[in-house]
Amino acid sequence: MALIASPAALAVAILLAFAPSAFGFFTPQSGGSPNADSIDTLYKIVLYIALFVFVVVEGALGYALYKFRARRGRVAKQTHGNTRLEIAWTGAAVAIVVVLAVITFIKLGSIINPVNSDPSGAKLVGQTGVFFASAEKRLPPDHKALEIEVIGKQFVWQYVYPGAINKDGLGAPYTYEQMVVPTHTTVLLKAISEDVVHSWWIPELGGKIQVIPGRPNYTWFKIDKPGIYRGQCANICGRGHARMIASVRAIPPAQFEAWLARQKRWLAEANAEAAKMRANLESKKGPASVLNP
Repeated sequence: MALIASPAALAVAILLAFAPSAFGFFTPQSGGSPNADSIDTLYKIVLYIALFVFVVVEGALGYALYKFRARRGRVAKQTHGNTRLEIAWTGAAVAIVVVLAVITFIKLGSIINPVNSDPSGAKLVGQTGVFFASAEKRLPPDHKALEIEVIGKQFVWQYVYPGAINKDGLGAPYTYEQMVVPTHTTVLLKAISEDVVHSWWIPELGGKIQVIPGRPNYTWFKIDKPGIYRGQCANICGRGHARMIASVRAIPPAQFEAWLARQKRWLAEANAEAAKMRANLESKKGPASVLNP
């Protein structure tokens, strides 16, 4: 026996069936990190409910326009309010808002609270130091995370990794534009700015984070698949804003350890060479103390 659906119900069914692909352009990018996936899921839930409401309202409007259209010799009936109908649509609107609020608060924890690293990642970050949680800086349940400092400056991103030579933080390995991270590892970002307000955003790895002078801001992500994830500054910060690009390259933990060790070695060699050149200049007097490249 065939089931005959109303046009409005059929339209809703079609929209829900094809929404994941048809509306992919309008939904957030995801797939790189659990918090990005939670943002995408919450967005789609709100989108589908909004589409359902839109179809129902527009369907009712179209029905009313057709059924009660102007006709020759017909006088429109004057209706002064309908208490039951008004209570019904007000109650329905309140119910939708309450449902959306409940769903949002349920999903909010998985967006702002970091998850634990996988065993390979947890082993990697086990010796990175002691971390303290705060209202702004949230930690995974096991308090193990790889902390990387994101520094925004006109018009480039700098990333500072653990492993400073001095206690004051100097001598730590760093990169520009592209951040290198290990897969299966919870990465905690501490973002600061040296000049104006910036916004660090890699869409596939979660929401935007405001980078404000004098006020550290925090976010996190965890990447399971190696690859390159691209983004850029999402806040107009000056004439060079468009070229302030950013990317994250995820590699296996063992490769990351080797990469970080290599960066530290190169930095130590460069510092040693610079110290040798300074000592050579300080040993000379007069015109010979001026380095002529």
